[in-house]
Amino acid sequence: MADTASALDLSFAPARPDKPLRLSPDQIAQYNANGFVQPFDVFSTPEITHNRAYFDKLMADLGEGGAYGINCFQARMAGIWDIATDARILDHVQDIIGPDIVCWASAILSKAPRDPKQVPWHQDASFWKLSPARTVTVWLAIDDADEGNSAMQFIPGSHDRGEIATSVPQGDSVFHKGITEAEAMGAPFTNALRAGQISLHADMLVHGSQANTSDRRRCGLTLRYCPTDVRITDAAWAKGVEGIICRGDDPTGHWHHHPRPENDDILATNSPHVVGNN
Repeated sequence: MADTASALDLSFAPARPDKPLRLSPDQIAQYNANGFVQPFDVFSTPEITHNRAYFDKLMADLGEGGAYGINCFQARMAGIWDIATDARILDHVQDIIGPDIVCWASAILSKAPRDPKQVPWHQDASFWKLSPARTVTVWLAIDDADEGNSAMQFIPGSHDRGEIATSVPQGDSVFHKGITEAEAMGAPFTNALRAGQISLHADMLVHGSQANTSDRRRCGLTLRYCPTDVRITDAAWAKGVEGIICRGDDPTGHWHHHPRPENDDILATNSPHVVGNN
């Protein structure tokens, strides 16, 4: 349900859980101060090996567009739905945004060896039609990610500076806009993760990644979660959102819940309308 009456609230709301499930007080303080927290062990080696084979098949089935084209299938593919609703992930998310949780977007981002595409510095919430800005993104490493194969980078503390001006990025870029002076705000932090680990970052945090100049792939799954009291502010955008109320309730009625799909064949479903693709 869209609410077009109000402007976007892009302020940062600190995490203040009453009874944290996974995060320590120091980790909560780190998230509030820096806009991100990591790493957390979630999936075991056998589990992430299984997940990697699953995503490899999805990308192979889609062919050339698979590396960047599997977006917003969380309500259409059983395997992605299962990861999005995994209690171990949701416990971390709940400590940041509270007990009423909707997963409203997802994306597989796979940088092949020698992939020249960069993801320019950006703030997620500047692409979206959501208010207030309360989305936390979980980044699940399908492959090991480090500085060598173009792990994501964060600008610590940039999440609490409001919306930052953008321009057209130079070079081979995934997005049409980026923040050119990001590193003037501080030294980047490399989000190094082992396969099966997750990070969590705020939707106003400045982040990006360079071209993958290595001989190793870097594949990850992003999952976007927000409290159910967040509103979609654009009616056309709302039509493309396929949310999963993963935990708790939606007393506001802002979100339509999609139950677990029976389908797990990406070629047997239509492509969803892409939102949150950044």
